[in-house]
Amino acid sequence: MDLKIKDQWFLVGGATSGLGKAVAERLLLEEANVFAIARREEGLKTLEKKHPGKIKYLAADLTQPETINKIKDIQEISKFSGILVNAGGPPAMTFLETKIEDWDEAYRLLVRWKVQITKLFLPEFVKKGYGKFVFIESAAVKQAIENLVLSNSLRMAIVGMVKTISQEVAETGVTLNIMGPGYHDTAAVQRLFKKKSEMTGMSFHEAKDTIINNIPVGEMGNPDDFATLAAWLLSPYSKYITGQTFSIDGGTVLSSLG
Repeated sequence: MDLKIKDQWFLVGGATSGLGKAVAERLLLEEANVFAIARREEGLKTLEKKHPGKIKYLAADLTQPETINKIKDIQEISKFSGILVNAGGPPAMTFLETKIEDWDEAYRLLVRWKVQITKLFLPEFVKKGYGKFVFIESAAVKQAIENLVLSNSLRMAIVGMVKTISQEVAETGVTLNIMGPGYHDTAAVQRLFKKKSEMTGMSFHEAKDTIINNIPVGEMGNPDDFATLAAWLLSPYSKYITGQTFSIDGGTVLSSLG
């Protein structure tokens, strides 16, 4: 299926690993152009070498205010058709393990920079009457995940923000949606297996198997499958979908509205 995004520009956060990398690769497969942001320049150079002429990049921490300020100077900013709003999250912790400083840092990691980058791009998209925001959050916004109190709590703020903005700009041609991944086969999910192992006394592999066995479909998600939906949400075909949160979790969320 041709997603009609050939030669369009997309900003992709976390573009060198996990779900962000999978989405960047999927967009490039559709012959789109990607402005990739990640902390590791080596990974960005590898991506550029693999897709010559289709990649520009910035080696920086997207959660830092100065990185958003650098994005303002990108020559292609007015050409962007969409943004994958994605970066790493806070550590796995229980509530009693947290300090108030952990909550301050989680706000910076999960909320503040997303507000900042949305405020940067939203006026540009509204002005040209087209634009796509896709936020990668977590299935935890619909059903809490054990040992992730910081993520469970503060990602909900983005759901509220996205829903509100989607209503405010619904008639402008700009859409905003959220993808809520469950357990996917990425390096990031390893911290959850490690935390469960520490909390229960199980071995790492026992903890991993216990979690996977509780996924109704019986396996972790494939990042490439996830990326297919992300690319579609970043395409013109999703024009009638906005303000939604999609669970991509193998059936883990039990709610009828999951």
